[in-house]
Amino acid sequence: MPRTNNAAIRKQARESLDARCAELRQALPLMSRPQSGWISAIRQSLGMSQRDLGTRMGIAESTLTRLEDNERVGSIQISTLQRAAEALECDFVYALVPRRSLDDVVMEKARQRVESLIATVAHTMLLEDQAPSEAALQKLEEEAVAKRINRPGLWNDSER
Repeated sequence: MPRTNNAAIRKQARESLDARCAELRQALPLMSRPQSGWISAIRQSLGMSQRDLGTRMGIAESTLTRLEDNERVGSIQISTLQRAAEALECDFVYALVPRRSLDDVVMEKARQRVESLIATVAHTMLLEDQAPSEAALQKLEEEAVAKRINRPGLWNDSER
């Protein structure tokens, strides 16, 4: 498949995810984990004892205590959260929510890579008394960023 098609597919995927994540970013303050953890908070709100939930999950009460402690400190496994959610008759939701637009992240990374390269070239040209104009540098940067976005290795920091 030609690189331009891959680039178009990646751009479309970024735009689709950005649209979905925009709503999630707004809801994040409402979704912060309770201090005691979701499992404990929901279990207690339902009036369910640790023993009751442990029985529903097929584990000992002491194991459930450790499980709730692990959630509180952030070391619980996803599969365990899924089992607990099922036992609590809850839906399990898992998401990574980008802090800003994925397009913005990609553009910034490409711009950083290009600025570093252009700075080296501009310095060399200056030493040879051939410094390009600011307008020429800006045009070169814009063109290079547009190309860099679609090149493999954008996130490989050992590449220039």
